[in-house]
Amino acid sequence: MLSHWTCIGQFSRQTLSETKPYTCYVDARRQVYSLNMTVQRRVISKSPESSAIEKKIKRGNAQRQASSWRGNVSTLLLLIGVTGLLSWIYFTWTDDFTHTLVSRGEVLTQPRVFTVECSEDYKKYKIFPGCTPTKCGRAISDSVVTLEEAQKLRRLAERGLSLAGSDGGASILDLHSGALSMGKQFVNIYKYFKNEIRDVFTEEDFELYRDVRGRIQKAIAETFGLDSKQMYLTKPTFFSRINSTSAKTTHDEYWHPHIDKETYGSFDYTSLLYLSDYGVEFGGGRFVFMDPNSNRTVEPRAGRVSFFSSGSENLHHVEKVVWGTRYAITVSFTCDPDYAIDDPSLA
Repeated sequence: MLSHWTCIGQFSRQTLSETKPYTCYVDARRQVYSLNMTVQRRVISKSPESSAIEKKIKRGNAQRQASSWRGNVSTLLLLIGVTGLLSWIYFTWTDDFTHTLVSRGEVLTQPRVFTVECSEDYKKYKIFPGCTPTKCGRAISDSVVTLEEAQKLRRLAERGLSLAGSDGGASILDLHSGALSMGKQFVNIYKYFKNEIRDVFTEEDFELYRDVRGRIQKAIAETFGLDSKQMYLTKPTFFSRINSTSAKTTHDEYWHPHIDKETYGSFDYTSLLYLSDYGVEFGGGRFVFMDPNSNRTVEPRAGRVSFFSSGSENLHHVEKVVWGTRYAITVSFTCDPDYAIDDPSLA
């Protein structure tokens, strides 16, 4: 008689292609054992005590299942509550801690001025009465530069920056020093493109630039109660072109928070003239004042001028541009004549 293991071995050697009926012989001892167990199971009957125990077991299982279900429901309700609370906090934080000083869709007929307390930064430098900030803040105006003038200045920037440009997302053109982004470095546009420069710019371009600079200077003086003759143009003053290309050098990382007075030293007043429209020609790229309890944003609009005192009372950054191209001019002023620069000229 074949053993049980012989049967298993034969079955494992059978292939799918075999069609012959397969016979498996089982150990006689196993048959006897199986028969005895069957008889014993049939003889055993349930006593009243065992029935009561089984009922208790079933009742306990049911209670545990109900308790587990209630626990799952409680956990679910808690998660829903927490999610709702987090959502409320997020949207409340967004509404309460980020404010738009001026939106792109607004057209300001009068300057919008926000006064803030001056920082101690200016005490670290030589004081120039009548110019060094004692009244600090920020202001936005749509009446200093016309849309047509902004469009002309943008075309000037496009022509100059078309000669080169940064490998990263931020390129500059400084008409004063001649600095132009090229790859991962800068070149002097007046020397590098000496023979072609008059085909790129005209005297009218530079005349418009000087005129606009003078009007911005006057607007700052009137807003902060200064004598404009005691304010001087200082470096860096430049056109900027920003797009969503990834930064390749630290010069492309324009989005870091900073304080102009600490970064440049000579700055007392900073201004920006926007040459393109937020939400129409580019996304992101808003100017953000970072106050202790909130962020306050300015949405660029072609022809809009934003200006502010340059100390730590106006910590700020520019949001990353996520699509399109943002054009602007940074024009900066100092009270120290030792840091003054001349207006640019083609001569």
